[in-house]
Amino acid sequence: MNKITKSSKTKPAPLSLLNPQCAGIDVGAKELFVCIAKSSSEHEVRSFPTFTADLKRMITWLKESGVKSVAMESTGVYWIVPYEMLDEAGFEVLLVNARFFRCVPGRKSDVQDCQWIQQLHSYGLLRGSFRPSNEIIELRAYVRQRSRLFDSAGTQVQLMHKALTQMNIQLNHVISDITGLTSLKIIQAILSGTRKPEVLADLSVGRCRKNIDLIKKALEGNFRKEHVFALEQAYKAYEFFHEQILECEKAIEQVLSAMQPKTHPSAPESDADPVMRPKTQPFVSENNADHVCCRKRAKKTTYNRSPYCFDAPDAIRRVTVADLTTIPGIDANTAMKILSEIGTDISAWKTVKEFTSWLGLSPGNKVSGGKVLSSKTKPSNNRAAQALRMAAATLYRSKTAVGAFFRKMRSRLGAPKAVTAAAHKLARILYRMLAIGTSYWEVGENYYEQQYQERVMASLKKRAKEFGYILVPQQ
Repeated sequence: MNKITKSSKTKPAPLSLLNPQCAGIDVGAKELFVCIAKSSSEHEVRSFPTFTADLKRMITWLKESGVKSVAMESTGVYWIVPYEMLDEAGFEVLLVNARFFRCVPGRKSDVQDCQWIQQLHSYGLLRGSFRPSNEIIELRAYVRQRSRLFDSAGTQVQLMHKALTQMNIQLNHVISDITGLTSLKIIQAILSGTRKPEVLADLSVGRCRKNIDLIKKALEGNFRKEHVFALEQAYKAYEFFHEQILECEKAIEQVLSAMQPKTHPSAPESDADPVMRPKTQPFVSENNADHVCCRKRAKKTTYNRSPYCFDAPDAIRRVTVADLTTIPGIDANTAMKILSEIGTDISAWKTVKEFTSWLGLSPGNKVSGGKVLSSKTKPSNNRAAQALRMAAATLYRSKTAVGAFFRKMRSRLGAPKAVTAAAHKLARILYRMLAIGTSYWEVGENYYEQQYQERVMASLKKRAKEFGYILVPQQ
């Protein structure tokens, strides 16, 4: 029988109140339930409708009660207005992920929820979610609106495809892009009343003129009035959404021009990524030199509308100091999405490990009894992580160090895990760049392969030494 020591009989010390003057809010669509502590054993719960006048009344009550800190759960979009009003009123507001306290003891109700939130917050057991600055929030709203407008414009492209198919205009079989210059000129001519296939086919430009006979054959169709009407509606909606996109881009340009560049203190060299090297060290081979030079900025045209209407890479470089578009796989659109989600100040994450964990790109550490149960990454809908995954997926044929890493991981683990691993590496590079304000310096795939061979050789020598052998290279 094991002997019970005296220390095991002592009762654990009770939790101390770290935030005695705090409140917990359970957020709903129609009503907010607020709990404050009158004393160590007495609590008061009040409900407030979500109208602005009632929210102001709630703020007045909290100030009169001496509350200084408030914790609330992130429920849909209903938390945004109370959060902003409380923050403007001078309260310390913690926006907490609901999964941190969803296990409420006893029967679940709105009253018990706000009491549980208040109790956990008073003991300092809640951690607030990341919330960027107001200027980044404004930028994020415009960038997200631009993405939604592109999705809506894509829906109209599908409707144009459908209307052309119903007229038996097989344009998608002879031209790869229905929104290209040739296709748009043909659609505009159809809507203006032109029906002759030879006249429509003569509108083709560039390489499409090589297949002008096939295009003429594809443009002979049944131009029924209702189908032409549907095509006209879809085309006008497509143009309308891109006009709205242009207005969003002008608003984004104004926000970026008003932002001030952040100062970047030097980071310790121990945190440096192997591909983050100063430009004085020529690690790039001649074959990979094109990856180091600045990319040409794509300009917005009537047939290529995905780029920004202004010099987005230069605007991002002015704000972040580091040029994010020098990272492999990250163009101006991807860099703008990442910047609008995380901002320029990365002090919210003390280390790069915290940053990659917030993105949901770090391996899991589910361990029990000394055995690793699961190392999967946690499920996350983080938009910055999605952008990094999309950037990593484009590196399969890239002649860069990250591209070589992606291909190595893809051969070992498969495509999905390789995308996550490459996105994790891109996140580390991004954190380093924003921390010290330096651009990415590409070392090339040959440098990565050399480093990989050196690591394998060192591992083989170590294993041989453990068994009493010496590894000698072949002459």
